[in-house]
Amino acid sequence: MESIYLLNRQEFGSESNLGQVMTLEEAMELLSLWVKNDKLLFHMKQVGHLMKAYAASKGYDESMQHMWHLAGLLHDADWDQWPDQHCRKIIEELESRNIDPRIIRAIACHGPRYFGVEPVTEMEKMLYAFDELSGFVHAYSLMRPQGYEGMEVSGVKKRLKDKTFAAQVSREDIADASERAGIPVEDLIKFVIANQLRA
Repeated sequence: MESIYLLNRQEFGSESNLGQVMTLEEAMELLSLWVKNDKLLFHMKQVGHLMKAYAASKGYDESMQHMWHLAGLLHDADWDQWPDQHCRKIIEELESRNIDPRIIRAIACHGPRYFGVEPVTEMEKMLYAFDELSGFVHAYSLMRPQGYEGMEVSGVKKRLKDKTFAAQVSREDIADASERAGIPVEDLIKFVIANQLRA
């Protein structure tokens, strides 16, 4: 089942396009055409927001923050209409637009178990780390009367141990991404709670 998503390649985009990015308006225009599912759209906005916030926390300049934002924002763009072409369709679209290969490869790495591309750079590892975890933390917020307000890391960790809660979220991927990023799951959860995107 997992192998249907394998990209069967490791090179994405062209080095000659380094520095070539979409504007935020162009990215949102693409999403408005491709994504009709509001929950999925919120997830992508949330991951993009977390990616930008993390890049800012590391002191990266605005152009680098924008790249991180785009990688998070566009990573699931093809899931709604072309689930059987997941990752392949958005990668081909970005390659046709001559977008910076670092953004494209980060998107190709957001599920190494599925796409067969290992995250190597910090941006690639953090997109993988924030993807599943942000969805899980958001699911937890929806069941709390106060949402994110007063949410504690211990509460999220407790839910992670409950395999029946948000069962579709892979605990294995969350643990794997945390290990690859070299950041404890507790610290990732803390960052997600502190930098949540309000619906």
